[in-house]
Amino acid sequence: MINLKKRSFCSLTLIAALFITLLPSYASAYKKEPALPQSNGLQAYVQDMQPGWNLGNSLDSVGADETAWGNPCITKALIDQIAAQGYKSIRIPVTWNEHIGSAPNYTINSAYMDRVQEVVDWALDADLYVMINVHHDSWLWISHMENNRNDVTAKYNAIWTQIANRFKHHSNKLMFESVNEPRFTDGGTTNETTAFRMLDELNMSFHQIIRSSGANNAKRPLVLSTLEASPTQERMNELYKTMNKLNDANLIATVHYYGFWPFSVNIAGYTRFEEDTRNDIDQTFNNVYNTFIARGIPVILGEYGLLGFDQSTDVIEHGEKLKFFEYLTHYLKQKNITHMLWDNGQHFKRTAFSWNDPELYNIMKAGWSGRSSTADTDLVFVKKGAALQDKKISLNLNGNTLTEIRTNGLPLVAGQDYTLNGNTLTFTSSLLSRLTASGQFGVNAVLTAKFNRGADWNFKIIYNDKPVLRSTQGTINSFSIPTTFNGDQLATMEAVYAAGGNVGPQDWTYFKEFGYTFSPSYLSNQITLKPAFFNEVRDGDVTLKFHFWSGEIITYKITKNGSSVTGSTS
Repeated sequence: MINLKKRSFCSLTLIAALFITLLPSYASAYKKEPALPQSNGLQAYVQDMQPGWNLGNSLDSVGADETAWGNPCITKALIDQIAAQGYKSIRIPVTWNEHIGSAPNYTINSAYMDRVQEVVDWALDADLYVMINVHHDSWLWISHMENNRNDVTAKYNAIWTQIANRFKHHSNKLMFESVNEPRFTDGGTTNETTAFRMLDELNMSFHQIIRSSGANNAKRPLVLSTLEASPTQERMNELYKTMNKLNDANLIATVHYYGFWPFSVNIAGYTRFEEDTRNDIDQTFNNVYNTFIARGIPVILGEYGLLGFDQSTDVIEHGEKLKFFEYLTHYLKQKNITHMLWDNGQHFKRTAFSWNDPELYNIMKAGWSGRSSTADTDLVFVKKGAALQDKKISLNLNGNTLTEIRTNGLPLVAGQDYTLNGNTLTFTSSLLSRLTASGQFGVNAVLTAKFNRGADWNFKIIYNDKPVLRSTQGTINSFSIPTTFNGDQLATMEAVYAAGGNVGPQDWTYFKEFGYTFSPSYLSNQITLKPAFFNEVRDGDVTLKFHFWSGEIITYKITKNGSSVTGSTS
Protein backbone atom coordinates (compact mmCIF):
# COMPACT_ATOMS: atom_id res chain seq x y z
CA MET A 1 0.00 0.00 0.00
CA ILE A 2 1.36 3.45 -0.96
CA ASN A 3 0.62 6.36 1.34
CA LEU A 4 -0.42 9.11 -1.09
CA LYS A 5 -0.61 11.78 1.62
CA LYS A 6 3.17 11.90 1.98
CA ARG A 7 4.12 11.78 -1.70
CA SER A 8 5.54 14.68 -3.68
CA PHE A 9 4.20 15.80 -7.04
CA CYS A 10 6.93 13.74 -8.74
CA SER A 11 5.86 10.61 -6.89
CA LEU A 12 2.18 11.25 -7.52
CA THR A 13 2.92 11.62 -11.22
CA LEU A 14 4.74 8.31 -11.12
CA ILE A 15 1.91 6.51 -9.33
CA ALA A 16 -0.70 7.84 -11.75
CA ALA A 17 1.34 6.75 -14.74
CA LEU A 18 2.62 3.47 -13.36
CA PHE A 19 -0.36 1.32 -14.29
CA ILE A 20 -0.39 2.74 -17.83
CA THR A 21 3.33 2.47 -18.49
CA LEU A 22 4.33 -0.69 -16.62
CA LEU A 23 4.31 -3.21 -19.45
CA PRO A 24 5.85 -0.91 -22.11
CA SER A 25 8.45 0.17 -19.57
CA TYR A 26 9.51 -3.39 -18.84
CA ALA A 27 9.56 -4.17 -22.53
CA SER A 28 11.92 -1.24 -23.11
CA ALA A 29 14.44 -2.88 -20.84
CA TYR A 30 15.11 -5.46 -23.53
CA LYS A 31 15.35 -3.09 -26.52
CA LYS A 32 18.51 -2.45 -28.50
CA GLU A 33 20.62 -4.85 -26.47
CA PRO A 34 24.36 -4.49 -27.13
CA ALA A 35 26.43 -7.61 -27.39
CA LEU A 36 27.57 -8.76 -23.97
CA PRO A 37 31.12 -7.50 -23.49
CA GLN A 38 33.72 -10.21 -23.71
CA SER A 39 37.41 -9.92 -23.00
CA ASN A 40 38.71 -6.54 -24.20
CA GLY A 41 35.44 -5.88 -26.07
CA LEU A 42 34.42 -3.75 -23.10
CA GLN A 43 36.61 -0.94 -24.47
CA ALA A 44 34.33 -0.74 -27.54
CA TYR A 45 31.30 -0.69 -25.23
CA VAL A 46 32.73 2.25 -23.30
CA GLN A 47 33.75 4.12 -26.46
CA ASP A 48 30.19 3.71 -27.75
CA MET A 49 29.06 5.61 -24.63
CA GLN A 50 30.94 8.74 -25.73
CA PRO A 51 29.86 11.41 -24.87
CA GLY A 52 27.97 11.23 -21.60
CA TRP A 53 25.93 13.58 -19.42
CA ASN A 54 25.08 13.63 -15.69
CA LEU A 55 21.53 14.16 -14.44
CA GLY A 56 22.92 15.89 -11.36
CA ASN A 57 21.07 17.31 -8.35
CA SER A 58 17.87 15.39 -9.07
CA LEU A 59 17.56 11.81 -7.84
CA ASP A 60 20.80 12.36 -5.93
CA SER A 61 19.32 15.27 -3.97
CA VAL A 62 19.32 14.95 -0.19
CA GLY A 63 15.75 15.59 0.83
CA ALA A 64 12.19 14.44 0.39
CA ASP A 65 12.35 13.99 -3.36
CA GLU A 66 14.19 14.87 -6.56
CA THR A 67 13.16 18.54 -6.38
CA ALA A 68 14.85 19.09 -2.99
CA TRP A 69 17.86 20.85 -4.50
CA GLY A 70 15.90 23.12 -6.81
CA ASN A 71 15.59 21.17 -10.04
CA PRO A 72 12.19 20.30 -11.52
CA CYS A 73 10.82 16.78 -11.77
CA ILE A 74 12.63 14.70 -14.36
CA THR A 75 10.56 14.16 -17.49
CA LYS A 76 10.78 11.80 -20.42
CA ALA A 77 11.01 14.87 -22.65
CA LEU A 78 14.19 15.94 -20.84
CA ILE A 79 15.80 12.54 -21.34
CA ASP A 80 14.81 12.53 -25.01
CA GLN A 81 16.30 16.00 -25.42
CA ILE A 82 19.62 14.89 -23.93
CA ALA A 83 19.78 12.16 -26.56
CA ALA A 84 18.83 14.71 -29.24
CA GLN A 85 21.77 16.89 -28.17
CA GLY A 86 24.10 14.08 -29.26
CA TYR A 87 24.78 12.40 -25.92
CA LYS A 88 25.13 8.63 -26.02
CA SER A 89 25.09 7.88 -22.31
CA ILE A 90 23.59 9.25 -19.13
CA ARG A 91 24.75 8.90 -15.55
CA ILE A 92 21.80 9.00 -13.17
CA PRO A 93 23.16 9.65 -9.66
CA VAL A 94 20.84 8.28 -6.97
CA THR A 95 20.92 8.97 -3.24
CA TRP A 96 18.98 6.29 -1.38
CA ASN A 97 19.33 7.38 2.24
CA GLU A 98 16.03 9.27 2.56
CA HIS A 99 14.12 6.37 1.04
CA ILE A 100 15.35 3.39 3.08
CA GLY A 101 13.64 1.65 5.96
CA SER A 102 15.26 0.68 9.23
CA ALA A 103 17.51 -2.24 10.05
CA PRO A 104 17.77 -5.11 9.53
CA ASN A 105 16.07 -5.13 6.13
CA TYR A 106 16.79 -1.56 4.99
CA THR A 107 13.91 -1.81 2.54
CA ILE A 108 13.94 0.78 -0.23
CA ASN A 109 10.64 2.62 -0.53
CA SER A 110 8.78 0.94 -3.41
CA ALA A 111 7.57 4.20 -4.95
CA TYR A 112 11.13 5.54 -4.99
CA MET A 113 12.51 2.39 -6.58
CA ASP A 114 9.73 2.60 -9.17
CA ARG A 115 10.67 6.20 -9.87
CA VAL A 116 14.33 5.31 -10.38
CA GLN A 117 13.28 2.53 -12.75
CA GLU A 118 10.99 4.87 -14.66
CA VAL A 119 13.83 7.30 -15.35
CA VAL A 120 16.19 4.44 -16.24
CA ASP A 121 13.64 3.04 -18.69
CA TRP A 122 13.12 6.44 -20.30
CA ALA A 123 16.86 6.62 -20.89
CA LEU A 124 16.99 3.11 -22.34
CA ASP A 125 14.04 3.97 -24.58
CA ALA A 126 16.09 6.94 -25.83
CA ASP A 127 18.85 4.44 -26.78
CA LEU A 128 21.21 5.81 -24.14
CA TYR A 129 23.69 3.81 -22.13
CA VAL A 130 22.73 4.29 -18.48
CA MET A 131 24.70 4.31 -15.24
CA ILE A 132 23.07 4.32 -11.79
CA ASN A 133 24.87 4.34 -8.48
CA VAL A 134 24.88 4.91 -4.74
CA HIS A 135 25.66 8.62 -4.71
CA HIS A 136 25.63 11.04 -1.75
CA ASP A 137 25.20 8.10 0.58
CA SER A 138 28.99 8.08 0.31
CA TRP A 139 29.32 10.98 2.74
CA LEU A 140 25.95 10.68 4.48
CA TRP A 141 26.69 7.28 6.06
CA ILE A 142 29.21 5.16 4.15
CA SER A 143 31.91 7.56 5.37
CA HIS A 144 31.23 6.31 8.93
CA MET A 145 32.32 2.78 8.11
CA GLU A 146 35.46 2.69 10.25
CA ASN A 147 33.54 3.12 13.51
CA ASN A 148 30.27 1.58 12.34
CA ARG A 149 31.34 -1.22 10.02
CA ASN A 150 28.53 -3.72 10.61
CA ASP A 151 25.68 -1.26 10.10
CA VAL A 152 27.28 0.39 7.07
CA THR A 153 28.06 -2.86 5.28
CA ALA A 154 24.63 -4.30 6.07
CA LYS A 155 22.89 -1.23 4.70
CA TYR A 156 25.16 -1.05 1.64
CA ASN A 157 24.67 -4.72 0.85
CA ALA A 158 20.90 -4.46 1.31
CA ILE A 159 20.68 -1.56 -1.12
CA TRP A 160 22.65 -3.30 -3.84
CA THR A 161 20.77 -6.57 -3.33
CA GLN A 162 17.49 -4.77 -3.98
CA ILE A 163 18.86 -2.80 -6.95
CA ALA A 164 20.34 -5.96 -8.43
CA ASN A 165 17.06 -7.85 -8.17
CA ARG A 166 15.01 -5.00 -9.59
CA PHE A 167 17.19 -4.47 -12.65
CA LYS A 168 18.70 -7.90 -13.33
CA HIS A 169 16.58 -8.40 -16.46
CA HIS A 170 17.34 -4.95 -17.86
CA SER A 171 19.44 -4.38 -20.92
CA ASN A 172 23.21 -4.52 -20.55
CA LYS A 173 23.19 -0.90 -21.68
CA LEU A 174 22.47 -0.33 -17.99
CA MET A 175 25.54 -0.43 -15.74
CA PHE A 176 26.01 -0.14 -11.99
CA GLU A 177 28.55 2.09 -10.22
CA SER A 178 29.35 0.80 -6.75
CA VAL A 179 29.61 4.17 -4.97
CA ASN A 180 30.18 7.78 -5.96
CA GLU A 181 33.37 9.46 -4.72
CA PRO A 182 33.83 6.98 -1.85
CA ARG A 183 35.26 8.55 1.27
CA PHE A 184 35.88 7.43 4.83
CA THR A 185 36.29 10.42 7.12
CA ASP A 186 34.45 9.47 10.28
CA GLY A 187 35.77 11.91 12.86
CA GLY A 188 38.44 13.01 10.41
CA THR A 189 40.83 10.31 11.65
CA THR A 190 40.70 7.64 8.95
CA ASN A 191 44.10 7.15 7.32
CA GLU A 192 44.39 6.36 3.64
CA THR A 193 45.54 2.77 4.13
CA THR A 194 42.44 2.04 6.17
CA ALA A 195 40.28 3.82 3.58
CA PHE A 196 41.73 1.67 0.80
CA ARG A 197 40.91 -1.47 2.78
CA MET A 198 37.31 -0.40 3.41
CA LEU A 199 36.71 0.59 -0.21
CA ASP A 200 38.13 -2.73 -1.37
CA GLU A 201 35.76 -4.52 1.01
CA LEU A 202 32.74 -2.64 -0.33
CA ASN A 203 33.71 -3.20 -3.96
CA MET A 204 34.27 -6.92 -3.41
CA SER A 205 30.87 -7.22 -1.73
CA PHE A 206 29.19 -5.17 -4.48
CA HIS A 207 30.71 -7.42 -7.13
CA GLN A 208 29.60 -10.61 -5.39
CA ILE A 209 26.03 -9.34 -4.89
CA ILE A 210 25.57 -8.28 -8.51
CA ARG A 211 27.17 -11.32 -10.09
CA SER A 212 25.32 -13.81 -7.87
CA SER A 213 21.92 -12.22 -8.60
CA GLY A 214 21.89 -13.87 -12.02
CA ALA A 215 20.21 -13.04 -15.34
CA ASN A 216 21.92 -10.10 -17.12
CA ASN A 217 23.72 -9.18 -13.90
CA ALA A 218 26.03 -12.14 -14.47
CA LYS A 219 27.90 -10.10 -17.07
CA ARG A 220 26.56 -6.58 -16.60
CA PRO A 221 29.31 -3.91 -16.82
CA LEU A 222 30.23 -2.73 -13.32
CA VAL A 223 31.93 0.58 -12.59
CA LEU A 224 34.41 0.94 -9.72
CA SER A 225 35.78 4.24 -8.46
CA THR A 226 39.07 5.24 -6.92
CA LEU A 227 39.00 6.66 -3.41
CA GLU A 228 37.08 9.97 -3.68
CA ALA A 229 37.15 9.41 -7.48
CA SER A 230 40.56 11.07 -7.37
CA PRO A 231 43.01 10.31 -10.22
CA THR A 232 46.12 10.40 -8.03
CA GLN A 233 48.55 7.61 -8.85
CA GLU A 234 48.37 5.90 -5.45
CA ARG A 235 44.58 5.80 -5.50
CA MET A 236 44.48 4.47 -9.06
CA ASN A 237 47.02 1.81 -8.13
CA GLU A 238 44.80 0.63 -5.28
CA LEU A 239 41.77 0.41 -7.54
CA TYR A 240 43.78 -1.55 -10.07
CA LYS A 241 44.71 -4.03 -7.34
CA THR A 242 41.04 -4.58 -6.53
CA MET A 243 40.07 -4.98 -10.18
CA ASN A 244 42.95 -7.34 -10.83
CA LYS A 245 41.90 -9.44 -7.83
CA LEU A 246 38.31 -9.63 -9.09
CA ASN A 247 39.55 -10.96 -12.45
CA ASP A 248 36.33 -9.94 -14.24
CA ALA A 249 36.41 -8.84 -17.89
CA ASN A 250 33.38 -6.61 -17.44
CA LEU A 251 34.78 -4.03 -15.02
CA ILE A 252 35.21 -0.32 -15.79
CA ALA A 253 37.34 2.12 -13.80
CA THR A 254 36.10 5.62 -13.10
CA VAL A 255 37.64 8.87 -11.86
CA HIS A 256 36.42 12.47 -11.76
CA TYR A 257 38.23 15.61 -12.88
CA TYR A 258 37.57 19.28 -12.15
CA GLY A 259 40.83 20.69 -13.41
CA PHE A 260 44.00 22.12 -11.94
CA TRP A 261 42.62 23.48 -8.68
CA PRO A 262 43.93 27.09 -8.72
CA PHE A 263 42.55 27.63 -12.23
CA SER A 264 39.38 25.67 -11.49
CA VAL A 265 38.33 28.08 -8.71
CA ASN A 266 40.26 31.18 -9.91
CA ILE A 267 42.68 31.64 -7.03
CA ALA A 268 46.40 32.49 -6.68
CA GLY A 269 46.36 34.52 -9.88
CA TYR A 270 45.43 31.59 -12.15
CA THR A 271 42.95 33.56 -14.21
CA ARG A 272 44.07 32.13 -17.56
CA PHE A 273 44.21 28.70 -19.16
CA GLU A 274 47.99 28.52 -19.05
CA GLU A 275 50.79 25.96 -19.01
CA ASP A 276 50.27 24.62 -15.48
CA THR A 277 46.62 23.94 -16.19
CA ARG A 278 47.38 22.22 -19.50
CA ASN A 279 50.16 20.17 -17.93
CA ASP A 280 47.81 19.00 -15.20
CA ILE A 281 45.43 17.63 -17.85
CA ASP A 282 48.29 15.93 -19.70
CA GLN A 283 49.86 14.35 -16.63
CA THR A 284 46.56 13.27 -15.08
CA PHE A 285 45.24 11.46 -18.10
CA ASN A 286 48.58 10.03 -19.15
CA ASN A 287 48.58 8.38 -15.73
CA VAL A 288 44.96 7.26 -16.06
CA TYR A 289 45.71 5.73 -19.45
CA ASN A 290 48.85 3.94 -18.30
CA THR A 291 47.25 2.60 -15.12
CA PHE A 292 44.07 1.22 -16.67
CA ILE A 293 43.55 1.44 -20.43
CA ALA A 294 47.04 0.24 -21.35
CA ARG A 295 46.34 -2.78 -19.13
CA GLY A 296 43.00 -3.56 -20.76
CA ILE A 297 40.63 -1.80 -18.33
CA PRO A 298 38.34 0.86 -19.87
CA VAL A 299 37.88 4.19 -18.11
CA ILE A 300 34.91 6.50 -17.79
CA LEU A 301 35.48 10.05 -16.59
CA GLY A 302 32.28 9.97 -14.57
CA GLU A 303 32.21 13.71 -13.85
CA TYR A 304 34.12 16.68 -15.22
CA GLY A 305 33.82 20.43 -15.11
CA LEU A 306 35.28 23.30 -13.10
CA LEU A 307 34.95 23.62 -9.32
CA GLY A 308 34.33 27.36 -9.59
CA PHE A 309 30.98 26.51 -11.16
CA ASP A 310 29.75 25.73 -7.64
CA GLN A 311 29.85 29.49 -7.08
CA SER A 312 28.96 30.64 -10.59
CA THR A 313 29.78 29.70 -14.17
CA ASP A 314 31.24 33.23 -14.43
CA VAL A 315 34.04 32.56 -11.94
CA ILE A 316 36.28 31.63 -14.87
CA GLU A 317 36.43 34.19 -17.70
CA HIS A 318 34.43 32.93 -20.65
CA GLY A 319 37.21 32.54 -23.21
CA GLU A 320 39.53 30.90 -20.69
CA LYS A 321 36.76 28.50 -19.76
CA LEU A 322 36.21 27.59 -23.43
CA LYS A 323 39.92 26.88 -23.91
CA PHE A 324 39.90 24.55 -20.91
CA PHE A 325 36.97 22.51 -22.19
CA GLU A 326 38.32 22.43 -25.75
CA TYR A 327 41.68 21.11 -24.67
CA LEU A 328 40.31 18.67 -22.09
CA THR A 329 37.83 17.01 -24.46
CA HIS A 330 40.56 16.80 -27.10
CA TYR A 331 43.01 15.12 -24.75
CA LEU A 332 40.44 12.66 -23.43
CA LYS A 333 39.66 11.65 -27.01
CA GLN A 334 43.37 11.05 -27.60
CA LYS A 335 43.43 8.72 -24.59
CA ASN A 336 40.18 6.84 -25.45
CA ILE A 337 38.52 7.99 -22.22
CA THR A 338 34.75 8.41 -22.32
CA HIS A 339 33.65 11.56 -20.48
CA MET A 340 30.39 12.51 -18.77
CA LEU A 341 29.70 16.21 -18.20
CA TRP A 342 28.59 17.10 -14.67
CA ASP A 343 25.42 19.13 -15.01
CA ASN A 344 23.43 19.98 -11.89
CA GLY A 345 21.10 22.26 -13.85
CA GLN A 346 23.66 24.97 -14.59
CA HIS A 347 24.27 23.95 -18.20
CA PHE A 348 21.18 22.45 -19.89
CA LYS A 349 17.84 24.04 -18.98
CA ARG A 350 15.59 21.24 -17.85
CA THR A 351 12.29 22.68 -18.95
CA ALA A 352 13.27 25.06 -21.76
CA PHE A 353 15.65 22.41 -23.22
CA SER A 354 18.28 24.94 -24.25
CA TRP A 355 21.86 25.63 -23.18
CA ASN A 356 22.71 28.42 -20.77
CA ASP A 357 26.01 28.80 -22.63
CA PRO A 358 25.62 27.73 -26.28
CA GLU A 359 29.28 28.54 -27.00
CA LEU A 360 30.40 26.09 -24.32
CA TYR A 361 28.13 23.38 -25.68
CA ASN A 362 29.31 24.01 -29.25
CA ILE A 363 32.98 23.74 -28.33
CA MET A 364 32.38 20.57 -26.31
CA LYS A 365 30.33 19.03 -29.11
CA ALA A 366 33.01 19.81 -31.68
CA GLY A 367 35.50 18.10 -29.37
CA TRP A 368 33.64 14.81 -29.68
CA SER A 369 34.99 14.38 -33.19
CA GLY A 370 37.84 16.87 -33.65
CA ARG A 371 39.33 20.14 -32.44
CA SER A 372 38.19 23.74 -32.44
CA SER A 373 40.34 26.81 -32.90
CA THR A 374 40.66 29.24 -30.01
CA ALA A 375 42.54 32.48 -29.32
CA ASP A 376 44.66 33.93 -26.56
CA THR A 377 41.65 36.00 -25.55
CA ASP A 378 38.05 36.68 -26.47
CA LEU A 379 38.19 40.25 -25.08
CA VAL A 380 39.33 43.22 -27.18
CA PHE A 381 39.39 46.48 -25.20
CA VAL A 382 39.28 49.93 -26.76
CA LYS A 383 39.94 52.50 -24.06
CA LYS A 384 38.26 55.88 -24.09
CA GLY A 385 40.67 58.68 -24.97
CA ALA A 386 43.56 56.37 -25.86
CA ALA A 387 45.17 56.56 -29.27
CA LEU A 388 43.64 53.84 -31.41
CA GLN A 389 46.02 51.10 -32.47
CA ASP A 390 45.76 47.81 -34.30
CA LYS A 391 45.07 44.87 -31.96
CA LYS A 392 47.13 41.72 -32.43
CA ILE A 393 45.83 38.41 -31.05
CA SER A 394 47.45 35.00 -31.30
CA LEU A 395 45.23 32.22 -32.58
CA ASN A 396 45.45 28.58 -31.54
CA LEU A 397 44.36 27.15 -34.89
CA ASN A 398 44.75 23.53 -33.76
CA GLY A 399 45.15 22.37 -37.35
CA ASN A 400 42.22 24.36 -38.71
CA THR A 401 42.01 27.25 -41.17
CA LEU A 402 40.34 30.61 -40.61
CA THR A 403 37.69 31.05 -43.32
CA GLU A 404 36.01 34.35 -42.41
CA ILE A 405 35.09 36.79 -39.65
CA ARG A 406 31.58 38.16 -39.38
CA THR A 407 29.74 40.74 -37.31
CA ASN A 408 25.98 41.28 -37.31
CA GLY A 409 25.75 38.61 -39.98
CA LEU A 410 28.03 40.47 -42.40
CA PRO A 411 31.58 39.43 -43.34
CA LEU A 412 34.53 41.64 -42.51
CA VAL A 413 36.91 42.52 -45.31
CA ALA A 414 40.23 40.68 -45.14
CA GLY A 415 43.17 43.03 -45.58
CA GLN A 416 41.04 46.03 -44.66
CA ASP A 417 39.33 45.10 -41.39
CA TYR A 418 41.75 42.38 -40.33
CA THR A 419 44.83 40.48 -41.41
CA LEU A 420 46.12 37.02 -40.61
CA ASN A 421 49.86 36.41 -40.61
CA GLY A 422 50.57 32.84 -39.55
CA ASN A 423 48.82 32.50 -36.20
CA THR A 424 48.62 36.25 -35.56
CA LEU A 425 45.26 37.87 -36.19
CA THR A 426 45.24 41.68 -36.36
CA PHE A 427 42.13 43.84 -36.09
CA THR A 428 42.79 47.22 -37.69
CA SER A 429 42.39 50.46 -35.80
CA SER A 430 39.91 51.68 -38.42
CA LEU A 431 37.67 48.66 -37.74
CA LEU A 432 37.83 49.17 -33.97
CA SER A 433 37.10 52.88 -34.37
CA ARG A 434 34.05 52.14 -36.47
CA LEU A 435 32.73 49.49 -34.08
CA THR A 436 33.06 51.67 -30.96
CA ALA A 437 31.85 54.94 -32.49
CA SER A 438 28.75 54.96 -30.25
CA GLY A 439 30.92 55.74 -27.20
CA GLN A 440 28.84 53.41 -25.07
CA PHE A 441 30.78 51.51 -22.44
CA GLY A 442 30.64 47.73 -22.63
CA VAL A 443 30.42 45.27 -25.49
CA ASN A 444 29.89 47.24 -28.70
CA ALA A 445 30.24 44.39 -31.16
CA VAL A 446 30.88 40.66 -31.39
CA LEU A 447 33.18 39.41 -34.13
CA THR A 448 32.65 35.76 -34.99
CA ALA A 449 35.65 33.93 -36.39
CA LYS A 450 34.71 30.89 -38.48
CA PHE A 451 36.99 28.02 -39.37
CA ASN A 452 36.88 25.10 -41.76
CA ARG A 453 36.26 22.77 -38.81
CA GLY A 454 35.13 23.06 -35.22
CA ALA A 455 33.24 25.69 -33.29
CA ASP A 456 33.26 29.44 -33.94
CA TRP A 457 35.28 31.77 -31.71
CA ASN A 458 33.72 35.06 -30.68
CA PHE A 459 35.67 38.24 -29.94
CA LYS A 460 33.90 40.86 -27.81
CA ILE A 461 34.85 44.43 -28.78
CA ILE A 462 34.61 46.39 -25.54
CA TYR A 463 34.68 50.17 -25.15
CA ASN A 464 36.02 50.91 -21.67
CA ASP A 465 37.50 53.42 -19.28
CA LYS A 466 39.21 53.06 -15.92
CA PRO A 467 36.79 51.63 -13.31
CA VAL A 468 35.87 53.86 -10.37
CA LEU A 469 35.44 52.46 -6.84
CA ARG A 470 33.85 54.59 -4.10
CA SER A 471 34.01 54.85 -0.33
CA THR A 472 31.40 52.99 1.64
CA GLN A 473 30.50 51.46 5.00
CA GLY A 474 29.02 48.12 5.96
CA THR A 475 29.41 45.05 8.10
CA ILE A 476 31.24 41.76 7.80
CA ASN A 477 27.91 40.20 6.77
CA SER A 478 27.00 42.87 4.24
CA PHE A 479 29.72 44.83 2.52
CA SER A 480 29.68 45.95 -1.10
CA ILE A 481 31.87 48.51 -2.82
CA PRO A 482 29.97 50.86 -5.16
CA THR A 483 31.71 50.45 -8.51
CA THR A 484 31.38 52.08 -11.89
CA PHE A 485 32.89 49.42 -14.14
CA ASN A 486 32.94 51.60 -17.27
CA GLY A 487 32.76 48.53 -19.48
CA ASP A 488 35.58 46.65 -17.78
CA GLN A 489 35.43 43.19 -16.20
CA LEU A 490 36.95 42.04 -12.93
CA ALA A 491 39.61 39.30 -13.16
CA THR A 492 40.84 38.82 -9.59
CA MET A 493 41.55 40.53 -6.24
CA GLU A 494 44.62 40.77 -4.01
CA ALA A 495 44.29 41.21 -0.25
CA VAL A 496 47.17 42.00 2.14
CA TYR A 497 47.38 43.58 5.57
CA ALA A 498 48.73 47.11 5.56
CA ALA A 499 51.21 45.98 8.19
CA GLY A 500 52.28 43.03 6.03
CA GLY A 501 51.07 39.48 5.38
CA ASN A 502 48.40 37.89 3.25
CA VAL A 503 44.78 38.10 4.29
CA GLY A 504 42.80 34.85 4.67
CA PRO A 505 41.10 32.67 3.79
CA GLN A 506 43.79 30.65 1.97
CA ASP A 507 46.45 33.04 3.20
CA TRP A 508 49.18 31.10 1.37
CA THR A 509 48.34 33.44 -1.53
CA TYR A 510 47.42 37.09 -1.70
CA PHE A 511 45.13 36.46 -4.71
CA LYS A 512 41.75 35.50 -3.29
CA GLU A 513 39.24 32.96 -4.60
CA PHE A 514 36.79 34.49 -7.06
CA GLY A 515 33.14 33.94 -6.13
CA TYR A 516 33.92 32.54 -2.70
CA THR A 517 35.50 35.64 -1.13
CA PHE A 518 34.45 38.38 -3.56
CA SER A 519 32.11 38.76 -6.48
CA PRO A 520 31.28 41.56 -8.93
CA SER A 521 27.76 42.47 -10.00
CA TYR A 522 27.69 44.38 -13.26
CA LEU A 523 23.95 44.89 -13.02
CA SER A 524 23.96 46.44 -9.54
CA ASN A 525 27.35 48.17 -10.01
CA GLN A 526 29.14 46.79 -6.99
CA ILE A 527 31.83 44.41 -5.83
CA THR A 528 30.76 42.36 -2.83
CA LEU A 529 33.22 41.10 -0.23
CA LYS A 530 31.60 38.02 1.23
CA PRO A 531 31.29 36.85 4.85
CA ALA A 532 33.61 33.95 3.99
CA PHE A 533 36.30 36.56 3.37
CA PHE A 534 35.76 38.51 6.59
CA ASN A 535 35.57 35.33 8.68
CA GLU A 536 39.36 35.15 8.43
CA VAL A 537 40.28 38.86 8.47
CA ARG A 538 41.84 40.41 11.56
CA ASP A 539 40.85 43.87 12.72
CA GLY A 540 42.85 46.65 11.13
CA ASP A 541 43.67 47.99 7.68
CA VAL A 542 43.67 45.81 4.59
CA THR A 543 44.91 46.81 1.15
CA LEU A 544 42.96 45.39 -1.79
CA LYS A 545 44.04 45.42 -5.43
CA PHE A 546 41.39 44.74 -8.01
CA HIS A 547 42.74 43.45 -11.32
CA PHE A 548 40.60 44.00 -14.40
CA TRP A 549 40.76 42.23 -17.75
CA SER A 550 41.69 45.45 -19.55
CA GLY A 551 44.90 45.53 -17.48
CA GLU A 552 43.72 48.21 -15.04
CA ILE A 553 44.61 47.70 -11.37
CA ILE A 554 42.69 49.68 -8.75
CA THR A 555 43.89 49.93 -5.13
CA TYR A 556 41.28 50.13 -2.36
CA LYS A 557 41.55 50.17 1.45
CA ILE A 558 39.20 48.59 3.95
CA THR A 559 39.31 48.87 7.73
CA LYS A 560 37.71 46.15 9.85
CA ASN A 561 36.74 46.93 13.44
CA GLY A 562 34.76 44.10 14.99
CA SER A 563 31.73 43.58 12.77
CA SER A 564 32.04 47.03 11.15
CA VAL A 565 33.86 47.65 7.88
CA THR A 566 34.69 50.89 6.10
CA GLY A 567 36.16 51.21 2.64
CA SER A 568 37.92 54.04 0.86
CA THR A 569 40.05 54.72 -2.20
CA SER A 570 42.73 56.52 -0.20
